[in-house]
Amino acid sequence: MAPPSTERSWFGPAAPWATVIHADDTREFSRIWQGFMTARFTLGLVLLAMQVTMMAMGSSRSKWLIAISLAYCASTLTTGLFGKPLFLGDRFNRHWIRLVGVDVLAFSSLQILQGHPVNYTPLFALPILLASVLGSLRLALGTAAGITVLLLGSTALAYVDSGSDTTVSLLQAALSGVGYFAIALLANQLSSRLSSEGMRVRSSQAAVNLQRQVNELVIEALPDGVLIVDRQGLVRAANPAALRLMARAPEQAAAVSDLHLEPGWQPLLDLVQQSFAQGQGVQQDLTLRHAGQGPRRIHVSTRPTNPHDLGGESLCVLFLQDQRELEARMRTDKLASMGRMSTAVAHEIRNPLAAISQANALLGEELQEPQQRRLTQMIGQNAQRLDRIVNDILNASRAQPQDGSLAPLRIDLHETTGRVCRDWSSQNPRVHGVQCQLGEQPLTVQFEGDHLRRVLVNLLDNARRFAEDRPGSIQVHTASGPEHLATLRVWSAGAPMDQSVERHLFEPFFSSESRSSGLGLYICRELCAGHGASMGYQRSQREQDGRSVEGNEFFVHFVRFASSASAAASPAASDSATLPLWPIPTL
Repeated sequence: MAPPSTERSWFGPAAPWATVIHADDTREFSRIWQGFMTARFTLGLVLLAMQVTMMAMGSSRSKWLIAISLAYCASTLTTGLFGKPLFLGDRFNRHWIRLVGVDVLAFSSLQILQGHPVNYTPLFALPILLASVLGSLRLALGTAAGITVLLLGSTALAYVDSGSDTTVSLLQAALSGVGYFAIALLANQLSSRLSSEGMRVRSSQAAVNLQRQVNELVIEALPDGVLIVDRQGLVRAANPAALRLMARAPEQAAAVSDLHLEPGWQPLLDLVQQSFAQGQGVQQDLTLRHAGQGPRRIHVSTRPTNPHDLGGESLCVLFLQDQRELEARMRTDKLASMGRMSTAVAHEIRNPLAAISQANALLGEELQEPQQRRLTQMIGQNAQRLDRIVNDILNASRAQPQDGSLAPLRIDLHETTGRVCRDWSSQNPRVHGVQCQLGEQPLTVQFEGDHLRRVLVNLLDNARRFAEDRPGSIQVHTASGPEHLATLRVWSAGAPMDQSVERHLFEPFFSSESRSSGLGLYICRELCAGHGASMGYQRSQREQDGRSVEGNEFFVHFVRFASSASAAASPAASDSATLPLWPIPTL
């Protein structure tokens, strides 16, 4: 297609299609082009048939009329079949001659040779329309002016040849010229308006499509579920959060298509029908129950649409929120202020705690009886413990970062892990033993003993709550890893965690139990990060009663010291070599 002209005239754009920039505009222009070509070929067939009929009836004896009609019909057929849609521009160029000029020449020749019996003047409207729609206003008015001059000239020649009165003919030619000018102006203006309206519509459609895409991206990224359901319970659309909340398993998230398919979705279907019946939104807390899974509590808000006035169907939009996440956010809001208060309290405790420690030390210098000295030692030990707790609170709140100038602490991972497991087992006699698999050689890591005890006890407490009540359902492993790392793993046999719980395992104030503050795993991870270690969760398999069992595993990767540093560890660490694999007996 030829490039359009961008020149403008005092009537607006130079050509109706001069600003074509879209594929839809190109297709529309091609349809208009084919319409004109079809009209020209049809007119050529009509002219040829008319001349043949007049020749057969004896009304005309000129073979030139048939030849002109046949040539015009062949020209229009060739242009329609092989010609490409093109703009005529605003000048009398070769494209204008091939289309408009051929029509004007053919109709003028027929008018001159036919004489008065047949008037071909109305046919000149076709080339004027061609120039008006496919060209500029200047070209259309020029074409109308040329045809008017041609009509006036032919009338003047007739007067010179015959000498008869041609006043009526001149008036007829002038009136036809005025009509041609009106046709050229109106056709060009209407075509320009339609073209601009089409471009405006496409621009609006592009803006709507962009807004729709933005809305879809926002809905896809929403943490809350969005579900669109019709009156029959068919799911028209759902974002990933809604699919995760409704699906029985992660691999079945894409299969949410009909609320009738799963019995666990019946509460949602009932709420949708209730919303349609009332014609307004409904809010309710629901519990979805799937076979083989625990209950899933969600808060649902519905918003029915009412497009009856537009002749459309009604849909219901459901907003789904996980109750556990709502409760976690509420706990976060409530405990955030408590966290700030605890930091302030920790600062205030340090001064009286220091005074207590100092007074206890002075008192210990004056006492001589062994029983009284033991009491002062107990006070001193508990004061030191309180001081460590205060420091932990300040470190967790980032109010007091750890001093990097201090020498890193070193412990034997095998020996410390075994000691903590034995202490924990003695305090939990109802647990059917904990299997520990420890390395045979000392494994020195960068960590603090009390912090490791705190981390390991928290992991064992979690395993006790969710593990099966069978021997070997809780297993602890320690081993050296690649790249100067060491690993501690706490495994427990049990069902996999819910996806909504797993996503927030290490976030503060999030817990699957309503009575828990949700700070345990968060503090453990912070303690690990303070020593350069990392903490994570995964599903893994372990041997239990001679068979492979899948369970939940928490692991900690420690920074391991070199072998020379390991040799300098405490002598008590060598005792761990006698404990490669042992169960801790319950008491």
